[in-house]
Order: sequence, then C-alpha cells, then structure tokens
Amino acid sequence: MTNERQPGKKSCPSCSNSESASGSESAAAPPPGFQDAAEYERLRSRMGLIQHKIVVLSGKGGVGKSTVAVNLALSIALSGRRVGLLDVDIHGPSVPKLLGLEDTGVPVEADLISPVSFGENLKVMSLGFLLRSRDDALIWRGPMKMGLIKQFLTEVDWGRLDYLIIDSPPGTGDEPLSVCQLIDRPDGAIIVTTPQDVALIDVRKSITFCRRLNLPVLGVIENMSGFVCPKCGEVTDIFKSGGGQAMAEDMNVPFLGRVPLDPAIALSGDEGKPFIYHYSKLATARAFENLLRQIPERNDHNEDPADTKGNTAAATNDRSGTKDDPAAP
Repeated sequence: MTNERQPGKKSCPSCSNSESASGSESAAAPPPGFQDAAEYERLRSRMGLIQHKIVVLSGKGGVGKSTVAVNLALSIALSGRRVGLLDVDIHGPSVPKLLGLEDTGVPVEADLISPVSFGENLKVMSLGFLLRSRDDALIWRGPMKMGLIKQFLTEVDWGRLDYLIIDSPPGTGDEPLSVCQLIDRPDGAIIVTTPQDVALIDVRKSITFCRRLNLPVLGVIENMSGFVCPKCGEVTDIFKSGGGQAMAEDMNVPFLGRVPLDPAIALSGDEGKPFIYHYSKLATARAFENLLRQIPERNDHNEDPADTKGNTAAATNDRSGTKDDPAAP
C-alpha cells in the first residue's frame, strides 16, 4: 500500500492536516486580529527592533499614570538610550499635552507613520496627534481600538529602540489587553496607584490582570503619597500614605516607592514641561528620578549604583531649581 492518492478520490482530514503541517511557519494562520500572515510578520519584524517593552498600567483613573509614563520615558532618554513612548489611551490621550506637543502633526510616507521626536532620543506617538480638534471624541468599540493599536505598533516607524514605554488607559479592558496580545513578550508592567482604598480596590485588579496574561509586574508606584508644604515642609497625608506599599506586600509584587503631592507636578503637566527635567533640582523630582531607577529593566545597562539607592520619595521645602531658577536645566 502506498501513500499515493487515486485520481478523483478525496483526501481525509488527517492527510490534509499532515500535509499542511509540513509547510513553513509563515504559511500558518495568523493570530486573531490579523488579516494575513504577512501583516503579522510586519508586526513581529517591527517589534523585533525594540529591546525592552514596558507597559504602564493602573486599574484606577486619575492616579498619575501618564505622568509616570512620560517621566519614565524621558528619564531613560536622558541617559542616552533610544526610547519610544506610545500613548494607547484612545479616549483620553494626554501625552501630547504633558510634553507640550499638542499642535504637532505626524507625516505619513510610503505607508509609514513618522513618530514625533522630542529631543534627540525620544519618539512619541499618540492618537492626540491625529485628532482634528482637541475636543473631538472617539466613540469606538473594542475591534476598532485593537485595529488602531495594531496600526501604531506595525505602521509607526519606530526604528531601533532600547525601550518602548506604553501608556495604557485605566482599567483592564480592550487597550491593555490588545497591547499584551499584540506585543511578543513584554518585559513587564509598572502599576501606578494612590494610597487610598478607593483606588487600591481597582488597582489590585491590574495585578491580577498581569498574572492572568503572564505579564511580570516590575513594581508598584504609590503616587500622591503625602503633601509637603512648600513653606514649612510639614507633611500632610491628604490621600493617606502607605496603601500602595501595603498592597504590594500583600500581593507579593515589588514596591518601587512613593511620590508626594507637589504643585510643581501639576504645573509642569499643564505647561507641557516634563517634571523631572524642568524641575530637576526639586527634592520631589530627585526622589521621582531615583524611584524610576529602581525599575529592574533600567539596570540592564551599567548605571552608577549610587544613583539607584533608596526607593522612598522624601521631599523637603527646598524649591530651588524650578523653571525660574537659573540653575534649572
């Protein structure tokens, strides 16, 4: 008996499956959400040029997640690394505002979208660059969101990057899920919270989200942890303090540190001037920078260990080095 088929005789499913299995991997069906294998290969090729991919998450809105993402990206870029910052908050893109890039457009050439450059080492992409008006609202369901995120990952000309920082909207829905499904093995997630229970209830769900998707939690940042009076230096726990650290310990994930409330952080966002750069001499900014350096992936490169000591933000009433100070960068 041979394996030759008789003319006109139908092959059984097992024969058909064995023949298709002998083909190349590129002939295999692409994952859900892709039109064809070629589109999937373009995404893999684009992401293959990026060494580290870090997602910034929070189950709660208004905790300062975008502020953390922007300052993390800039902090790494200032160290000489090539960084991309992708804003996938489709319904509320705030990255252009935080970087003072609101009125910037993006050119499209040969089916490639050019990201917006911020300084020498930072490339930025956000839906905010594509809206006709800052008041435009996108009323989209899940498939359209995933399609746009896939386009940002596949068709934006990121080039070779050391890091891609992805700012996700609050919650555990379409946008963070699409990012984790589309990107091949992200390095992990940074979870941002504020200290009060109302925030922690939702932020805990973000950690569960990461575990279900096998996404490592690189650490928790407790934002708005105490207010330091700029005149007397007294600390007032407006939103309590220590809740983020207690949650991290309870859920057995790393705790990176605390960032206190500082009026300069709000001012820097409204002015489109990144906090750790334009207010670098403030104690809060130095604490913020040291906290960001605790992220494990930052230590892949040879950095001065002296710059990474301490993981708790300790601010004083030292206001030197603000935008009005000649010593400020």
